[in-house]
Amino acid sequence: MKRILLTSIFCGLSFISMSQNTSVEKSTYGIQTGFLGIWMHNESKLSNQIALRSELGLDAGIWGGDFYDGTGFLLAPVINLEPRWYYNLNKRKNKSRRVDGNSGNFVSLKIGYHPNWFVISNYNNIRIVSDISIVPTWGIRRNIGNHFTYETGIGIGYVYYFAKDAGYLNNESDVAANLHLRLGYRF
Repeated sequence: MKRILLTSIFCGLSFISMSQNTSVEKSTYGIQTGFLGIWMHNESKLSNQIALRSELGLDAGIWGGDFYDGTGFLLAPVINLEPRWYYNLNKRKNKSRRVDGNSGNFVSLKIGYHPNWFVISNYNNIRIVSDISIVPTWGIRRNIGNHFTYETGIGIGYVYYFAKDAGYLNNESDVAANLHLRLGYRF
């Protein structure tokens, strides 16, 4: 009788452990670079499929043309907060694909703020107009080896410029786009 009871408990526990949902990682840190910037990030688990990404970085900009003597380049600070829903983790796990490091497809709401703290540029006395943007984004993240990642995303949203703080008459709003392709290292 004891053997049957122990066997039943063991089989029941193994079924329970196999029925658990795949989950995002509790916390993951990394650094990423792309065509226009460099960023440090942290993703913290909010639920099995939702992570909150916080990010500090430098967004880059390039300009030039007939009104300038040469081509200009700048790096400006950016703070991003982005809840991400990794919607296909279970499907990836069932197909024996990697889900470590939150590797999967995601939908997010990227909230970005560009403060006018400092600007690194090849021109002197460059200032930016502070702005805040909210952009719904669809993207994918995949791992290369144990620590390297690549990520791409696309989205269209809203941006609000605090132009009065920079000396203009009115604040402005516009359409914002998020199109990114990044390579990264996960710690």
